Amino acid sequence: MIVANFVNGTSATAEETSPLVDPATGEEFGRAVVSRAAEVDAAVRAAEAAFPAWSRTTPGERQLTLLKLADLLEANASEIADAEVRETGKIRSVLLDEEIPQCADQIRFFAGAARALGTAAAGEYVPGHTSYQRREAVGVIAQITPWNYPLMMAVWKIAPALAAGNTVVLKPADTTPSSTVLLASLAASVLPAGVFNVVLGDRDTGRLLVEHPVPAMVSLTGSTRAGVEVARGAAATVKRTHLELGGNAPVLVFDDVDVTAAAEGVVGAAFYNAGQDCTAASRVLVHSAVHDEFVASLVKAASAQVPGTDFGPLNSQAQLDRVLGLLSRTSGVVHCGGKRHGSSGFFLEPTVVSGLGQDDELVQEEAFAPLITVQAFGSDDEAIALANGVPQGLASSIWTRDTGRAAALTARLDFGIVWVNTHGLVAAEMPHGGFGASGYGKDLSMHGLEDYTRVKHVMIAH
Repeated sequence: MIVANFVNGTSATAEETSPLVDPATGEEFGRAVVSRAAEVDAAVRAAEAAFPAWSRTTPGERQLTLLKLADLLEANASEIADAEVRETGKIRSVLLDEEIPQCADQIRFFAGAARALGTAAAGEYVPGHTSYQRREAVGVIAQITPWNYPLMMAVWKIAPALAAGNTVVLKPADTTPSSTVLLASLAASVLPAGVFNVVLGDRDTGRLLVEHPVPAMVSLTGSTRAGVEVARGAAATVKRTHLELGGNAPVLVFDDVDVTAAAEGVVGAAFYNAGQDCTAASRVLVHSAVHDEFVASLVKAASAQVPGTDFGPLNSQAQLDRVLGLLSRTSGVVHCGGKRHGSSGFFLEPTVVSGLGQDDELVQEEAFAPLITVQAFGSDDEAIALANGVPQGLASSIWTRDTGRAAALTARLDFGIVWVNTHGLVAAEMPHGGFGASGYGKDLSMHGLEDYTRVKHVMIAH
């Protein structure tokens, strides 16, 4: 089995390939092509050639196309789920019941949003002259997606870009390419050739795509390290960048909560997708009055989670080794887990660690694993200082029955998303994006659509 590029409406091979490994077993099951300069250039040129006609389509035409794509996604959900499970180890029912329906909904949102872009009213802002603004497509968009949500992150990238009239060249993560290629092959039945292209490969492939002179914008979801590289590479040709990077979400738990219910909610939000989520509820800050009780409830809820049944494996041996390294160096108390689960695949036991200082590597680094750290606080001010005391600023949550406290603290948390008494939910209508080392730009919502447009001022003398 070889997974190939999808360029200009058809499958496209390359000479070089790399192995595809099932993370649930650790065994190789196929290979994927690795694109170099010629393959990247072919995809970019296809997108460049398709842009003039696609950008001139009406919002209504683009809406109908995207609605058809959403229908195709739902109709082929089983095949897509099989491909993604094989490369990620995800729980298949979660893909079918939660993730794929969300993807279809998000495509449908942007289908409608294409017809609702607003701008300032036309008028005579200078005597004798009428001004108005145009929102236009940016051009060819280079997009790079991560391995934790291969299909969903592809949808978050392509849906707003295509709705705005852009054409796309997307590079998925080298370990999880298949669902994105399947999405492109489905799209080929409703999109003109060259509008949505997929090139597979490694970091060098991504670098070639970012540095290619044709794309006008680069959109990345990935690590902070990758974001820095992309921003540096894009700067050479003054490309626009849209960076959704790592997270390290704090969860502020106050002493008025239902301890058992809150702990179960936090564990669910921390271990979803094996904790491989940039908004995972991984960094728990709990009031000292209920600290010990809450840790005990966390350990009970975490220990009830079964790897392979409730959550899948980590993405790779390298990711498992990285997390085990973080755990081996910590001075904290490991209450449960902390070790590899089983002898095959890349599973980590559900893990809870307390007794950590703010400078501990486990606190400052995003683990991206089924791992929860716990720190105690004594006051609202201390809770905010601990929460904001990391470089990342993507997501956070507050757990309390005091609505006044919750309202006050949402303003003080330096994160792009703040949940109250829940964690991890997204809505297509609401923006998703962070601050600081978590990058800039918004996915989802009208803000996500606007990020893929440029604004032109037109002034007419009369």
